[in-house]
Amino acid sequence: MNASAHAAAARPSRTGDLPLAGNPAFRNSPAFTENTQRAAQAAPGGQQAPYGQQQYGQQPFGQQQYGQQPYGQPMQYGQAPYGQPSPDQLDQQFNRPAASPLETERLTYEGVITKTVVTLGVTALGFIVTLGMLLMTGTSLPFYVLTYGGALVGFVLALVNIFKKEPSPALVLAYAGAQGLFLGGFSGLLEFGMGLDGIIFQALLATACVIAATLALYAFRIVRTSPRMNKIFFIVLIGYGLFSLVNFGMMLFGATGDLAFGMRSAPSPIFGIPWGVLLGGLAVLLGAYSLVMDFEGIELGVKRGVHKKYGWSAAFGLTMTIIWLYVEILRIIAILRGNN
Repeated sequence: MNASAHAAAARPSRTGDLPLAGNPAFRNSPAFTENTQRAAQAAPGGQQAPYGQQQYGQQPFGQQQYGQQPYGQPMQYGQAPYGQPSPDQLDQQFNRPAASPLETERLTYEGVITKTVVTLGVTALGFIVTLGMLLMTGTSLPFYVLTYGGALVGFVLALVNIFKKEPSPALVLAYAGAQGLFLGGFSGLLEFGMGLDGIIFQALLATACVIAATLALYAFRIVRTSPRMNKIFFIVLIGYGLFSLVNFGMMLFGATGDLAFGMRSAPSPIFGIPWGVLLGGLAVLLGAYSLVMDFEGIELGVKRGVHKKYGWSAAFGLTMTIIWLYVEILRIIAILRGNN
């Protein structure tokens, strides 16, 4: 589902340059793009004044400022001109500490982390709701409504948040909650419905390890993106998204028989390894590379001093990538354990 949302929005930049952020949540936001004109709109204070036009409060060239001593007239000794600060006032102004990023309403790493933790927390709450309902009522109608309804609503809200230029905290958290409902139901069916004891913990642990390893490699400047790798990423992502859609359609119409994951559960010519394991491994690599792109986009936004509200766009993008990684890893483990 998340791979399809990624692939559906993966397209070349309208400006002709390849954006740093591959995640569509970052790429479609003016705060995380390489286009400097769009990025200027995301900075605190809004759009910059066009060249040749004076900004508000700026004195035109050659005109005398209010309170300024006229040219050629003597200034009284020891007296500051009317409207001009005294030496003591100037001393206080220059000795004041510089404004912090929070005071200037700019994006910070701490703000992105906080918003991401909140978003993932809402996802965890939705996860607990459907998982708890499965344990209490079994595979009842309300359980399936919440699980599949969460998947559908989450997919729609993902597209809304991707193409929405201004971030909406309410829509981001609604997406997180809906995806949490789906993840809790899907994970619960594998853990308790199919008897795969411990698969939720295994998938969570593996996802955390992938995120930690990717973050460490990025922090130490070992892994970086490149224009060529970005193009390869987009091509492979679109191909994987098309495969996911075709496989989902075949499962929906019963063309894959009793295979739990459709064509993913079918054995491949490579030592009989299921296609789902091979393609799932590829998807995890795509997800890890997408994380690197997300980190680069956040770093670019912080350096440019974009408005802190775009921290919600960053939190949404990171959450979408993390959920995608979790689903792929969960499915790989289920196939590897042989319960098809």
